[in-house]
Amino acid sequence: MLMMNNLFSIFDPSTSQSFNLNWLSLMIWMFIIPQEFWASSSFFLISWKILSKKFFQEISNNMKLNKFKNCLFIFSIFFFIVESNFLGLIPYVFTSSSHLVFTMFFAFPFWMTFILFSLINKFNMMMAHLVPLGSPMMLSFFMVIIETVSNLIRPITLSVRLAANMISGHLLIHLLSSITIFSKSLFLLTIPLMMILLMLETAVAFIQAFVFAILISLYINES
Repeated sequence: MLMMNNLFSIFDPSTSQSFNLNWLSLMIWMFIIPQEFWASSSFFLISWKILSKKFFQEISNNMKLNKFKNCLFIFSIFFFIVESNFLGLIPYVFTSSSHLVFTMFFAFPFWMTFILFSLINKFNMMMAHLVPLGSPMMLSFFMVIIETVSNLIRPITLSVRLAANMISGHLLIHLLSSITIFSKSLFLLTIPLMMILLMLETAVAFIQAFVFAILISLYINES
């Protein structure tokens, strides 16, 4: 019962003094990423440069106008989210990206900006996008409703997708590690399973940040 009662305590941003100081964990990357702190390029920095280059190329292919400015903007979002996801995998480090407050902070303002930009500058084009090309005339009314709802729930789907994936993975790790409390004989069995699950969570942390940034870039193109 103790395990189940404290199952979601790992996502609590409050400290013992009831202050939300755990959000300060978002600043940890400032002390481990800068190259000036390393005598030579580490494996982490080399791998990060390779992944960043590939991601930058992928974003550039999706952009139309003002490629460089848009790519830097999207890359900044990707970098901040991916480092938050990776920091959450470190034991006793608060997982900020598992909270809807964090994910909505990125999703909703950007979505609202693109919607307002389209309404002001490209109103006719935005209305035309509500009816997909080739749709039957009889279904046009329903297609407008469906597309409108689809556009309205975009920030919700963006934020919930990221938070849900982070929460589910951390809960699995927490549950698996808690097995040893009730059965010491399963300790050796849980170690390889934990390593496999941790590798999968590392991949999920990168993929979810990538998906979030790619979808933002697609929304920019539509606006």
